[in-house]
Amino acid sequence: MHSSLSLSFSQATAAAIPRPNFAVDSLVFAQSKPLNLRFCGLRREAFGFSPLTKSSSLRVCLPARGQARGKISASVADNGTAPKSFDYDLIIIGAGVGGHGAALHAVEKGLKTAIIEGDVVGGTCVNRGCVPSKALLAVSGKMRELQSEHHMKALGLQVSAAGYDRQGVADHANNLASKIRSNLTNSMKALGVDILTGVGTILGPQKVKYGKVGLPDKIVTAKDIIIATGSVPFVPKGIEVDGKTVITSDHALKLEFVPDWIAIVGSGYIGLEFSDVYTALGSEVTFIEALDQLMPGFDPEIGKLAQRVLINPRKIDYHTGVFASKITPARDGKPVTIELIDAKTKEHKDTLEVDAALIATGRAPFTNGLGLENINVVTQRGFVPVDERMRVIDANGNLVSHLYCIGDANGKMMLAHAASAQGISVVEQVTGRDHVLNHLSIPAACFTHPEISMVGLTEPQAREKAEMEGFEVSVAKTSFKANTKALAENEGEGLAKLIYRPDNGEILGVHIFGLHAADLIHEASNAIALGTRIQDIKFAVHAHPTLSEVLDELFKSAKVQAHASTPVSEPVAV
Repeated sequence: MHSSLSLSFSQATAAAIPRPNFAVDSLVFAQSKPLNLRFCGLRREAFGFSPLTKSSSLRVCLPARGQARGKISASVADNGTAPKSFDYDLIIIGAGVGGHGAALHAVEKGLKTAIIEGDVVGGTCVNRGCVPSKALLAVSGKMRELQSEHHMKALGLQVSAAGYDRQGVADHANNLASKIRSNLTNSMKALGVDILTGVGTILGPQKVKYGKVGLPDKIVTAKDIIIATGSVPFVPKGIEVDGKTVITSDHALKLEFVPDWIAIVGSGYIGLEFSDVYTALGSEVTFIEALDQLMPGFDPEIGKLAQRVLINPRKIDYHTGVFASKITPARDGKPVTIELIDAKTKEHKDTLEVDAALIATGRAPFTNGLGLENINVVTQRGFVPVDERMRVIDANGNLVSHLYCIGDANGKMMLAHAASAQGISVVEQVTGRDHVLNHLSIPAACFTHPEISMVGLTEPQAREKAEMEGFEVSVAKTSFKANTKALAENEGEGLAKLIYRPDNGEILGVHIFGLHAADLIHEASNAIALGTRIQDIKFAVHAHPTLSEVLDELFKSAKVQAHASTPVSEPVAV
């Protein structure tokens, strides 16, 4: 699942979220040389590929921080050997995508590693987020295609009325989550990662306790500790969630029923994806958005096009500039009622009566009960404060030695693959190689039909930056209607947009709306990560006919100054 901190919630600030008796982990998913193949941040082992064998060994030569180059040796069979004064080299609290990525990379680096999990392996992404939602979206995509008589006729196909089995669809999502969860667990066990079951709490520097309710706690120590406890759905005050007719994304993924009319509070990633699912399955949808336009987090031009394709032709209406100040579940034969107030004046605007309401107002960090008070760390709106290297900062502004926080819990970028990248970055640091992750190179995607993807800055953000720093911004665009593969699929609706500096060819942002946009964005994100200039990437060769040629044409259409000599700026941590 993706971050979608839309402002469609009551005007009151969020109450402190109590930490229940289980850990929820970060969102947003090996051969002898493991490949970083990821789905929503997941390593390739999640899909059943063979990890390192027990008999294989791993030797890594790295310079220790502040020390001369030394040798770290580890046999995967015994998961390394921790220093005598610690139980482990690394303990990770939370076995979501971020924790999983960090654990596997730590073993590769020869660290004796343990991961603490109080709920189930996989965290939000695998169990209540990206993975099951993609299963539902796969169904909605098929349904939408089969239901489009015009589309099928254009391909010369004749299909009778398409239908679906709700329980079968729900089982598909549940089975996928179970498979990925099992594969993640098995991959860590095969690599020798110790999975410690229980709720993790920091007792002090380099010391953690964990345990289950009713059982004695156990205490373990580690040279370094990573917090990776993720997030939970954010429910504003005034909204009563019953899990049946007023639900969060956690409940919606179970697909226990398909309402005739559902209100979705928030039009970010989560809300958009569920609108795609519900309308494909026959529901009418009403969006409730606090800001003056839908999809506020997207590049404005892409958002307008997406609204024309994803909202206007479908059974969707919307209210913008309003808060859902109170939502009452259906009971005693009465429908769900939603009180709407003006976002600015707070005056009553309307009352809606619907069959169900989905609260998609973003996610809140899951950090209560971590024992942060024991190390003098104060959260900021629930987020653990960190620096650009994910090192935790205490209440006095000082770094807490050997303690890091990754993923949704630090709030830098609430995406599963961002959490995994942060975890890998931390492991690089604790094994002696300084590493700063460039968050502007991390892509994001919304898996609607068609998809939306993006990396870097939006056009307004880029122009604001240009005005502050004194450089020019140019924009290039290409249409899917000129792409052979898209036209062969009868899917020519789409746009790719490049925002760049004409003086030196630096890529500032890329935004795509169209067929397989989520897959296409990675050429742009990798270019940003590697600092590749447009004048260089123009020489890349793309197979024909493929959708990748949309990006090929996009980069070739950019007008970079003939004698651009200004070097591209180094990646900046944000």
